[in-house]
Amino acid sequence: MSRTSRRAVIAGAGALAASHALAQSASGPAPAAAPPAAAALPRVTLSTGQGDIVIELASDKAPVTCANFLRYVDAHRLNNASFYRAMKVLPQPLTGLVQGGIKNDPKRSYPPIAHESTTQTGLSNRDGAVSMARYAPGTAASEFFICVGDVSSLDADPKQPGDNQGFAVFGHVVAGMEVVKAILLSPVSATKGADSGMVGQILDPEVAITTVRRS
Repeated sequence: MSRTSRRAVIAGAGALAASHALAQSASGPAPAAAPPAAAALPRVTLSTGQGDIVIELASDKAPVTCANFLRYVDAHRLNNASFYRAMKVLPQPLTGLVQGGIKNDPKRSYPPIAHESTTQTGLSNRDGAVSMARYAPGTAASEFFICVGDVSSLDADPKQPGDNQGFAVFGHVVAGMEVVKAILLSPVSATKGADSGMVGQILDPEVAITTVRRS
């Protein structure tokens, strides 16, 4: 290609680029790129003796608690666990919680985790919320509960005296809430739980959790 021809090609390319720029300028600025889609929140399916419960984990708001729960799930340590407690808030109908897990079995439990309070996460113990059971803040390990109805009295409340850190919410039920309600209404023992102050709250029989897996 001669130098003259090469200059013509380059000049033509420059003119073409200029014409595109003019066209874009005439039609306004180029649209802004769409923001990247947010990563989907993890979901976990609990298969129980009364049906499946699917929960979505709030890993964006309670990362420590969610990572701990998924550690149990991925290691299959919640398989063959159970729902063993049903606490009703009377006289309100269908309000309370169902608690499950491995009863802090030392052979299957990991060390306790840091407490992520509801004042920190912005979550609340309301209908369908999934939270960690605990003693003092920072003692939660394997046990969890699912709320039925509004039990936001279990949220952190710095205005209250004593242990006012509440219970750490880390997800919510997206399918199978009817199963949770059925467990809440399941038969309880009239005598079990006396040593823990939970008489009338211990399921008899317990409801088996056969498998817990990522959905």
